[in-house]
Amino acid sequence: MALLEASDLSKSFGGILALAEVTLRVESAEAVGLVGPNGAGKTTLFDCIAGWTRADTGRIVFDGRAIDRLAPYRRSRLGIGRTFQRLELFTGMTPLEHLLVAERVRAGTGRLWKDLLGLGRPTAAERDLAAETLALVGLEDVADAPVSTLSLGRARLVELARALVGSPMLLMLDEPSSGLDDQERRALVATMRRVRAERGTAVLLVEHDLDLVSAVVDRLVVLETGRVIADGGVAGVLAAAGVRRAYLGPAR
Repeated sequence: MALLEASDLSKSFGGILALAEVTLRVESAEAVGLVGPNGAGKTTLFDCIAGWTRADTGRIVFDGRAIDRLAPYRRSRLGIGRTFQRLELFTGMTPLEHLLVAERVRAGTGRLWKDLLGLGRPTAAERDLAAETLALVGLEDVADAPVSTLSLGRARLVELARALVGSPMLLMLDEPSSGLDDQERRALVATMRRVRAERGTAVLLVEHDLDLVSAVVDRLVVLETGRVIADGGVAGVLAAAGVRRAYLGPAR
């Protein structure tokens, strides 16, 4: 059984079909790239898997459990981590604080009454986990710096670390290289490879940079107008005529 099995997912918005019977599988420790032109349905599929949007039809099974009706936070606690295309960070907080809060939310251990009584301080285990995760993505030197002082590339690594702090079985990355320069892209690739090597985390990656995708994933799935038009090895998929038409248009 695959780690993630999304079967026959369809979703419409106001009469516009965003997904049409999409099926997607991700095996344990596998890295899968999800690519396609703008408007292909990639983010809608991500949102359906993560629980931000409910599919009209179809079924999603994660680690052997149907998760179609679970809220996003419950899916997170089962082992699904996610980043967003648009940065979602609190500028007044440090990377360490982001990870401590994320772990409290994931584990469900945060309590308002404890904070009001001054009893909500992080435990040694929580601090160790956060520090270990920051080191994994190469941010240990800025653990206590406000995220507002970080470059865009390092801020995206904070998001990646926040998604990783709970040791998810599946990491969903939505356009992680958006806005990064070449050096920051190379650092991101190295970090994703290290995460897979050290933690065996499965990755589902939405990305427009095909060079970055090719450097990270084992398999490529291509969407066009809400439908899967190719699924297979990276080189073979990118060479397929249908994929080339989807990206470049019909030959003249």
